Amino acid sequence: MSVDRNILYLSSYSNKRNGLLEGGKFLQSEFSKSVTGICAYFGFYEVCNPKPGKRVYVSAASGAIGQLVGQFAKLMGCYVVGSAGSEEKVHLLKNKFGFDEAFNYKEEHDLAKALERYFPDGIDIYFENVGGKMLDAVLVNMRLRGRIAVCGMVSQYNLNQREGVKNLMCLIQKRIRMEGFVVYDYYDEYYSKFLQTLLTYVKEGKITYVRHCSRP
Repeated sequence: MSVDRNILYLSSYSNKRNGLLEGGKFLQSEFSKSVTGICAYFGFYEVCNPKPGKRVYVSAASGAIGQLVGQFAKLMGCYVVGSAGSEEKVHLLKNKFGFDEAFNYKEEHDLAKALERYFPDGIDIYFENVGGKMLDAVLVNMRLRGRIAVCGMVSQYNLNQREGVKNLMCLIQKRIRMEGFVVYDYYDEYYSKFLQTLLTYVKEGKITYVRHCSRP
């Protein structure tokens, strides 16, 4: 199925009012035209290869991709923890999107210990959106043969000198599979499956979505 790539950007301009928009036809249009939806879908279902009961951690979890990944994981029957940068976002993750737990990473002095607190038995799946110190903390908390889907590294985008990662040896010791992906590589192959699955969830009320739209 060939898809005009221009539709990926329509959702950014599909509503010119400020505020949070939820539900209805706009929500369905937002999902079907936005790259974030298929990015979350492919990254979680295909790269992470989840199974019920797995322990899932999502960084930048209140973002457009993270909030969907967390809900996909809950629908799969996983234990899900997300991190965000404010108490308001933490509240949203737990009370709107149904994450089992969430925490404000800005209030944690030791990210590795914070993750150990929420994952005493380790992390099976990490959906990576942050990079840097967060990735280092995750690596030491991963379980044997865990999976990491690298969607983005927002902490590194605006740095003049990007941070190194110190705990890469964990990839070997724990037999971790860590895979980056670019959603355009898989758009044609997975778009129809993504659209059918996601819009069914939306119509059945199993997925909720909050998007802040500002004037272009």
